[in-house]
Amino acid sequence: MSDAEGTVPLARLLAMAYGDLIDQLHARLRADGWADVRPAYGFVLLATRAGSQSLTELASRLEVSKQAASKLVESMVAADYLTYVTDGGDSRVKGVALSDRGRRLLAAVEGIYADLEAGWAELIGARAVETMRRHLLTVVRARHDGELPTVRPPDGR
Repeated sequence: MSDAEGTVPLARLLAMAYGDLIDQLHARLRADGWADVRPAYGFVLLATRAGSQSLTELASRLEVSKQAASKLVESMVAADYLTYVTDGGDSRVKGVALSDRGRRLLAAVEGIYADLEAGWAELIGARAVETMRRHLLTVVRARHDGELPTVRPPDGR
């Protein structure tokens, strides 16, 4: 490693690695027949993985406007990744939940991520990957009172 590479800020390296993983993920998804998946869909899939979300909750979790969340949800409902649901106590409160197709997409994404991590393990070793994961978990949890924060789109996306 040259001196110049040694001074690359960690944030920049993490951004480069993240971008590369996302690019590889979407290339694999397209190759596997998921041609209509947009990068923003992943954030909604993660937000709805544990259960239904109202549009207000979703917008808050993603830190976007309710209008932006609504447009994204509409496209995901049209693509059958999400389905509209109503709150059992109040039929006026509409939310969204993963559809069967959305659950299949999320499973495909998790499988691809496992393959991509295996590729990293081939390059730097499985122990190094697990050490990196453990260290990143420590840093992220330390900044968020021991919890993992919601994964949300970077600002400006």
